[in-house]
Amino acid sequence: MREHTGSNWHAYVNHTFVQQLAQGTLPITAFKHYLVQDYLFLTHFARAYALLVSKLRSVRHMRFATASLNATLDELPLHIHYCAQWGIDEKQLQTATEAFETIAYTRYVLDIGHAGDSLDLLSALLPCVAGYAEIGLTLLQRPDVQLERHPYAAWIHNYGDAAYLDGVKSALALTDELWRERGTESRFDEVSAIFTTATQLETRFWQMGLNAASEASA
Repeated sequence: MREHTGSNWHAYVNHTFVQQLAQGTLPITAFKHYLVQDYLFLTHFARAYALLVSKLRSVRHMRFATASLNATLDELPLHIHYCAQWGIDEKQLQTATEAFETIAYTRYVLDIGHAGDSLDLLSALLPCVAGYAEIGLTLLQRPDVQLERHPYAAWIHNYGDAAYLDGVKSALALTDELWRERGTESRFDEVSAIFTTATQLETRFWQMGLNAASEASA
């Protein structure tokens, strides 16, 4: 599915937001706006995982999805703590207005989940799950990314962290198992289209942060 996106995957994981973040030149306004919207995004992501649990049939698969749900819920207080370091308190996060990009992305994922089966929903969730891991690992391995005294070092480390990567591996393993159970050659184009759309929405989520910085400086 990643290869099936064509240039869309590259546009996502190599977006200007990511490149500026890697070099530590990303405007703080852009990053803070992203952090607030990412908190709102995570609340809907948790809802999507709860929906996934309800769509699975085997207890073993339910445990996989429940682990992802719990990991997302556990990430929320960590996100709140991290935001506090940037001067964003919990009340600001909980009362923030959702950006149109956040609404478009999260409601798309939930709509796919309600209308389709577990494989459809996982295809919509995977660009975020796997893409952040690819970004985190890539930035940690790039020699030009110097993390000492780097303003966004904690963010980069988080998505290259072993615990996060274990969750990604579980999501990929579950996808493979579901594909073996209910995937067919004729379905590949359908789930790949879902994966591609979610990838494009990820790209727009990055751009949202840059747009906020541009608007603030105008």
